Amino acid sequence: MGKQAATEVLAGAKGTGATGKLFPEAPTLRLVSSPKRQRILEGMLEAVGAEGYEHTSVRTVLARTGVYRQAFYDNFADKDECYLQAYDLGVERVEALLVEAATGKDSWTDQLRAGLGALLDFLDAEPDVGRALVVEVHTAGGEALAKRAAAMQRLTDFVDRAREAAAEDGESPPPIAPEGVTAGIHALIHSRLAAKADGGFRELLPEFMYFAVLPYFGAEVAAAEMQAATA
Repeated sequence: MGKQAATEVLAGAKGTGATGKLFPEAPTLRLVSSPKRQRILEGMLEAVGAEGYEHTSVRTVLARTGVYRQAFYDNFADKDECYLQAYDLGVERVEALLVEAATGKDSWTDQLRAGLGALLDFLDAEPDVGRALVVEVHTAGGEALAKRAAAMQRLTDFVDRAREAAAEDGESPPPIAPEGVTAGIHALIHSRLAAKADGGFRELLPEFMYFAVLPYFGAEVAAAEMQAATA
């Protein structure tokens, strides 16, 4: 693809996704019913991220939050129920950050860059919560994994909104492409969080943009987006 052709394709990509939310089907960020309940949910995510799901107990959460045992059981049946609700709260919070970052952006590429940047900034700021949502969810059982699958599907659906502009250029990646993009990004984030790597997530943005744009618009456009993400 020549320079002029790449520019035309990039213009097509810029015109994609100008309307609508980053995650049209994302759950609404709900208000927690009480400050004490909020503290328990946040403490659960922090404890699971720091200690691991299997090593986190109700006592661990109580020690972190300073609430009484009765207050915990007034709100949750057990650790599992608390984690599932904390997971929902954490995902809603992250998706709200992504949507806020992407609001007002006029294109799929701009929305993607802003949303991924917000996600990576969040992981730099709160790696323990990131581990609780990305790594330890695999230990929490089938219901938690179903919630994770739904969140991943929302991201996959957004990535594939680039397909319309790619088809206008006469090419379109295979149906598995968006799943490959989101799975690849997730795998790299998972690996770093599992290794307790704190910091450096934002530095991944240029490569992530290249990886996401490549199957839809080719190497030259992907390289241009990688360069834009370093600014």
